[in-house]
Amino acid sequence: MNEIEAIELLAKTGCSGRVIEHCMAVAAYAREIAEDIRSCALRRGEHVDIDIEIVYLGGLLHDIGRSRTHGIFHAVEGACIARENGLDEKLVNIIERHIGAGIPREEAADLGLPVKDYMPITLEEKIVAHADNLVSGKRVVSLDEFVTGLRNKKINEKIILRIIGLNDEICSMIC
Repeated sequence: MNEIEAIELLAKTGCSGRVIEHCMAVAAYAREIAEDIRSCALRRGEHVDIDIEIVYLGGLLHDIGRSRTHGIFHAVEGACIARENGLDEKLVNIIERHIGAGIPREEAADLGLPVKDYMPITLEEKIVAHADNLVSGKRVVSLDEFVTGLRNKKINEKIILRIIGLNDEICSMIC
């Protein structure tokens, strides 16, 4: 799958223009983060195994489930759409695990999601989740701005701390 095919799939499944624009912004920011991580590792004389193409495509497709719902279920629906369209399991996992900084099994049950772990595992999954957290519409926001918005919405502090932890993990890889 390439960029054009991914955007066509978003449109074909019924994602709005606003969702597609957001996905394009997340994809661009996620690729930038991935490239920064790779460059910083090289400067330190290290090698980091990162699939920048999967990061970019995952960013493009992360919200494909919004064609069916805009609630928390959009990640589960998106994974279903990805599987229905024969997408690589790496992309399916990015889509399914991109909410916040992930959702552990016990919280998934409390939210009414199918009981499983939705925590991002691979670096690619973490980068897309992180980029999505920091892209509001088409605009990249600071972590402080994002966290303030979550606190204003009375989001559970444990979720906010997980998001801050993911931010810290990603930022620790960038020089």
